[in-house]
Amino acid sequence: MKFGDNPVVKSVCSFCLSLLVATSAFAQTPPDTTDYFSDKSLRYEDHVYEKNIRTAQLFSATFNLGDPLIKLGSGEQLRLSFDDLDGGYKAYYYTVVHCSANWEPSNIMLSEYLDGFPDQSVTEYKYSRNTIQKYTHYFAIFPHENMKILRSGNYLLKVYTDNDQEKLVFTRRFMVYEDLVSIQARAHQATIIESRNFKQEVDFTINTTGYDLPNPFGELNVILRQNNRWDNAVTGLKPQFVRDKELIYDYDEENVFKGGSEFRWCDTRSLRYQNTRMAKFTFENNENHAYMINDEKRTFKRYLSSEDLNGRYIIHMDDYDASYEGDYAWVHFFLAYDPPTTEGNLYVFGGLSNWQCQPEFKLTYNKERKGYEGKVFLKQGYYDYEYVLMRDNEKAADDFFIEGMHWETTNEYQVYVYRRAPGNLYDQLIGVKKVNSNQ
Repeated sequence: MKFGDNPVVKSVCSFCLSLLVATSAFAQTPPDTTDYFSDKSLRYEDHVYEKNIRTAQLFSATFNLGDPLIKLGSGEQLRLSFDDLDGGYKAYYYTVVHCSANWEPSNIMLSEYLDGFPDQSVTEYKYSRNTIQKYTHYFAIFPHENMKILRSGNYLLKVYTDNDQEKLVFTRRFMVYEDLVSIQARAHQATIIESRNFKQEVDFTINTTGYDLPNPFGELNVILRQNNRWDNAVTGLKPQFVRDKELIYDYDEENVFKGGSEFRWCDTRSLRYQNTRMAKFTFENNENHAYMINDEKRTFKRYLSSEDLNGRYIIHMDDYDASYEGDYAWVHFFLAYDPPTTEGNLYVFGGLSNWQCQPEFKLTYNKERKGYEGKVFLKQGYYDYEYVLMRDNEKAADDFFIEGMHWETTNEYQVYVYRRAPGNLYDQLIGVKKVNSNQ
């Protein structure tokens, strides 16, 4: 469904637009027994390198459910925000790196894609107030007069400490696009008969009127995404037909995605008042705990329509500024499942996990309860999530295994059109289109 139609979103949008940010000193980082943070080598993806960093976000400066996507030369900006659970003040900096369509460093000099000072300090911060978990909240708005982006394409935002880019803290992806071509797209029930009840097809046409594109088969790289995921993105599509100034992509198999199910949701905007998805709140060992109701496997259940955020999450509290007054809680998940699967590992998955199967989101099997359980340290807000299976040696998480798949499910799809022109050493992002299925 359109997240703009969600009543939860409507109740918080005006709050989001005025969101200013803040935080409080001293804190104890929640225990972490994984080695997720031990590898400090740069990854060209969304990744956190330090375990004291939580709720690292990059979104539109005007709407915090907006994608990290801006139009070149438009004056649009992005908002960077994160919490440091160590508290106190630290000197944080950020810079950006231009990347190819496949998220590898581009072969162009920094001065070719950036005008101004490449290393920018994060000067805005606030200490948390009236929270059990103490933290410092940092935020920044960019691009700006001292850092102007000159080229379209993919970018990696790097955040680091002490003005030393080797001291990585976290990375976030974003994109800068140009409106050089127009895109008409439609997401609908799959064409192939055996897939019609389970999958969705994304057909689209690129119109190049007024734009010189002599070799679309050799110069274009089109990428399709579902709900902002990268693990199951479709790449390498070539035009199926060319009709005058129209490039037609009307495949039956190559552009098909599993329909999935509507996302489950977790609401911790209040840590006192229970909602229909929350079993109880407790205060244990000087920490907040929120216990979700037991979830069930939905693989072969009938489709159930419900409004969701298409996997996103929003930091929010009623009547308070969640950026620095929002507390943290251990959110406990339980999935009834007996006997345990031998096909791989189960994870809580969605925007809250950066659309990745991260160790802290991995579930463990409880023989006594006959199901999978786990807990995640989350800031107060409203979160979409689902359960996925990650098999060994596979890159894409399988949400069908637990959640099922239905062609009726409303998903959001993104079409990105990149061009590597002759003689260019980088990929331009010359067009972007978003479309919702079943609408």
